[in-house]
Amino acid sequence: PLDLRPIFRISLIVNIPLLYHLPLYQVEDESSHLDEMPLMMSEEGFENDESDYHTLPRARVSHRKRGLEWFICGGWKFLCASCCDWLINICRRKKELKARTVWLGCPEKCEEKYPRNAIKNQKYNFFTFIPGVLYEQFKFFLNLYFLVVSCSQFVPALKIGYLYTYWAPLGFVLAVTMVREAVDEFRRYQRDKEMNSQLYSKLTIRGKVQVKSSDIQVGDLIIVEKVDLDGETDWKLKVAVSCTQRLPALGDLFSISAYVYAQKPQLDIHSFEGTFTREDSDPTVHESLSIENTLWASTVVASGTVIGVVIYTGKETRSVMNTSNPKNKVGLLDLELNQLTKALFLALVALSIVMVTLQGFVGPWYRNLFRFLLLFSYIIPISLRVNLDMGKAAYGWMIMKDDNIPGTVVRTSTIPEELGRLVYLLTDKTGTLTQNEMIFKRLHLGTVSYGTDTMDEIQNHIVNSYSQMHSQSSGNSTSSTPSRKVQSSAPKVRKTVSSRIHEAVKAIALCHNVTPVYESHAGVTGETEYAEVDQNFSDENRTYQASSPDEVALVQWTESVGLTLVNRDLTSMQLKSPGGQILTYYILQVFPFTSESKRMGIIVRDESTGEITFYMKGADVAMSTIVQYNDWLEEECGNMAREGLRTLVVAKKSLTEEQYQDFENRYNQAKLSIHDRALKVAAVVESLEREMELLCLTGVEDQLQADVRPTLEMLRNAGIKIWMLTGDKLETATCIAKSSHLVSRTQDIHIFRPVISRGEAHLELNAFRRKHDCALVISGDSLEVCLKYYEHEFVELACQCPAVVCCRCSPTQKAHIVKLLQHHTGKRTCAIGDGGNDVSMIQAADCGIGIEGKEGKQASLAADFSITQFKHIGRLLMVHGRNSYKRSAALGQFVMHRGLIISTMQAVFSSVFYFASIPLYQGFLMVGYATIYTMFPVFSLVLDQDVKPEMALLYPELYKDLTKGRSLSFKTFLIWVLISIYQGGILMYGALLLFESEFVHVVAISFTALILTELLMVALTIRTWHWLMVVAEFFSLGCYVASLAFLNEYFGIGRVSFGAFLDVAFITTVTFLWKVSAITVVSCLPLYILKYLKRKFSPPSYSKLTS
Repeated sequence: PLDLRPIFRISLIVNIPLLYHLPLYQVEDESSHLDEMPLMMSEEGFENDESDYHTLPRARVSHRKRGLEWFICGGWKFLCASCCDWLINICRRKKELKARTVWLGCPEKCEEKYPRNAIKNQKYNFFTFIPGVLYEQFKFFLNLYFLVVSCSQFVPALKIGYLYTYWAPLGFVLAVTMVREAVDEFRRYQRDKEMNSQLYSKLTIRGKVQVKSSDIQVGDLIIVEKVDLDGETDWKLKVAVSCTQRLPALGDLFSISAYVYAQKPQLDIHSFEGTFTREDSDPTVHESLSIENTLWASTVVASGTVIGVVIYTGKETRSVMNTSNPKNKVGLLDLELNQLTKALFLALVALSIVMVTLQGFVGPWYRNLFRFLLLFSYIIPISLRVNLDMGKAAYGWMIMKDDNIPGTVVRTSTIPEELGRLVYLLTDKTGTLTQNEMIFKRLHLGTVSYGTDTMDEIQNHIVNSYSQMHSQSSGNSTSSTPSRKVQSSAPKVRKTVSSRIHEAVKAIALCHNVTPVYESHAGVTGETEYAEVDQNFSDENRTYQASSPDEVALVQWTESVGLTLVNRDLTSMQLKSPGGQILTYYILQVFPFTSESKRMGIIVRDESTGEITFYMKGADVAMSTIVQYNDWLEEECGNMAREGLRTLVVAKKSLTEEQYQDFENRYNQAKLSIHDRALKVAAVVESLEREMELLCLTGVEDQLQADVRPTLEMLRNAGIKIWMLTGDKLETATCIAKSSHLVSRTQDIHIFRPVISRGEAHLELNAFRRKHDCALVISGDSLEVCLKYYEHEFVELACQCPAVVCCRCSPTQKAHIVKLLQHHTGKRTCAIGDGGNDVSMIQAADCGIGIEGKEGKQASLAADFSITQFKHIGRLLMVHGRNSYKRSAALGQFVMHRGLIISTMQAVFSSVFYFASIPLYQGFLMVGYATIYTMFPVFSLVLDQDVKPEMALLYPELYKDLTKGRSLSFKTFLIWVLISIYQGGILMYGALLLFESEFVHVVAISFTALILTELLMVALTIRTWHWLMVVAEFFSLGCYVASLAFLNEYFGIGRVSFGAFLDVAFITTVTFLWKVSAITVVSCLPLYILKYLKRKFSPPSYSKLTS
């Protein structure tokens, strides 16, 4: 929020969004004497020399000498790769980024050419679209295989059918893919065009002009005006440079000689170093610039008007530099189907070789081998990918249309089956398991503690304190200066409880970054306006905005006890006492909260007394070394944390005028430093953070979300192991784990002792190994040490725990833990979070779920699935995830069966006719078989379900069976292969035995029986009949019967004349019908009987619930 009064100011607009990143903390260890100490493990433990690099004999880790043996054994590959990388780096050599000097409003003065400020997320352009899409498709083996097969039909010696028999399916697949890519590309183009065409107000010598975003250049002055807040909660206090605040008019910005020296473009989004210099003043003005002086693009300006100079554009903005394309996630089901497809290809080659071998290698056997490869090519179904993609789209549509989980969005439609295969769920705490709505619960002063039931006592103390101060100030007629001297020279006395409460509440009301906002309705227009200043200070329309809900909860609490924050701007803030008096405090310095310092501070001057006070609050780990010695802080912090409260330590330090002036001079000098500015500024501030007076300890509660406990219980019963990764302190995380039932009350909790060396980690891991069935709680620092020396052993031990809680975790550590689980266990992982610090974890997991909460939409936009509440994950996994996996498994195997059965019939046909490479079915029969005759019934498998959603939620143990992959395995695949061989053999041999005189009757009988068999197999495979499945069955059968009139060249229909549609002598005879029926019954009835017997004697788990 910026000041309303000075409307003209200079700031920096840097085109980056707000992201969160913490470096991975590396722990150094000097215990070299442990090189030969093995980690004691049981027989079921782990081999130490597999992962503990430091315990390996030195001879084993010595570098190999690069000789002839090294070159022959693979060194040549390394050298070639190195040369290629060197050449690629030479071709892609980027311009070296340098620091820059930017003159105000003078882009032409820029010494270098900077990139255009345009966003481009398109993959292709008009000329590269078709080649690019074709390359992406044909780099996969299956598509390339079908392309080769289709192209072979142009060779007369290899041609075995009509061209469209092969080109039509391939063209259909490519057309679907191109349409999808074209739609996505057009959407990307529209988004880019919309962003690049956004109009901004640019300040020029002639006044304001409207320019497109893509036309903004480095050095331009851009005007950013106030907009509606639209529910924004993440406020950041921004400060403009002071030397331009008194310019009388906008045009005067072009009359001054000023420039900005800015650091080179870099990835770090949490810091900025620069200097603002005005040369036309006497003396020359130098003002340091930091992160406080920057405005990111897309920032919501809450009040006033900002004029900023553009420093970075285009690909040099930090948003682009920090943008990394997330990995292309591939589902486990797709990988398994890919393995089965490779097995089918090997079977195809083997069958072709067998046929040529049995033929005796007569004639041009290599040509016959290739023809057999073409004849059996339907073993690998080209429609498999299309069917699965359509199924995935249907699953996504079902998820988003589920009224029981409103607001759910599927952002990655390619991995819905992953929701049914999860073994590890890694979750954030704040905002994910909890509501991120803070409620003030406890105030501790060292000797006395106040809870929610005694807050009225605090209110009485505040009322009495300010009443006495008001009476003393009204009865005292002396000037303010003598008053200050008397007060400063007064002897120290023991403070009363009332005075200590007053000091604590005042510190909480002053030490924050909260801004009160007043809502006013503009009469007839109905527009809502926000303002920071309202002289009425009405309580009805006041809301508090801050970057943290903790801050808002504290300020709301001070309001409830009588001390209200009513106004704040860049230089001052005003409090209203219980008696209605307005107390003004001037803001001298603000030290914002950072994740590194874990504290924030503010220096204020009391307008009435002139006293200068330094207030600070922060985490106990940061404040314990800053405050004066006490014997209660650590104990009470632990007590509050065990109650699930988030604690903050509040302290203060009184400063004399001389002390503050000395600090300010040193602080300003440090801020002007070009090199190591952050370290120098931190050193100056730390010189002030000594021997501070401890005022109080606050406790704020973050309440659990609705139905978190039953949801976690359901996930645990489903066999999903839950790890909670949080940045909170150990005690708070442990309490939330208990209260949320992440750790059941019957389970023991092993709190991993803090370790800083390899020896300590060795001993603690041995102690942890002896525990059984207990939850693990470990801090981020200890985790780092364990992973550094005993990564494999620690992960194996942790995976045996029913629950794991990692506290004080950085975002990088969260993502690292996800990758460790994937690497060491090979199981599917899911990460769920709601904040920007969870994005790296969500993107690293096999399945990422984001919750759109109070911390913004970053996690939601980066996730594969977006939900509104944590409880929705139960239905998302137990119902939709389970159904998606089982449906896709059945669909994929059935499509393979569809290709296997017709290839079996071809093999039988060729073997009967002396292994001749002659096709059994040609032309439209093959195209129709894979499309209109069987596609709709087969696709109805995506609507199948074995149990009702209510049963799946009631018995989450059903989900556990899916993690074993029994729905799609080599065993189930082999069963389908045997079914295909049996049915293909019955259909072909039956047709050969029952046909009368003409060969065309073999085709008619076998193909009709094949269509009926496939339609009946769909009914056999499906577990719950759906009306759409029944419609699809009869529709496909009707299409086949209707097409008989056009299949004269295959079935002998209409050969008398063009107008004769039916061969009454054959197609409509009873003989034809009973032969087809008999073959179909023989091919399907045994399977129905086997299915019935298996259901009776070895029923699956779901059938026990539905019977």
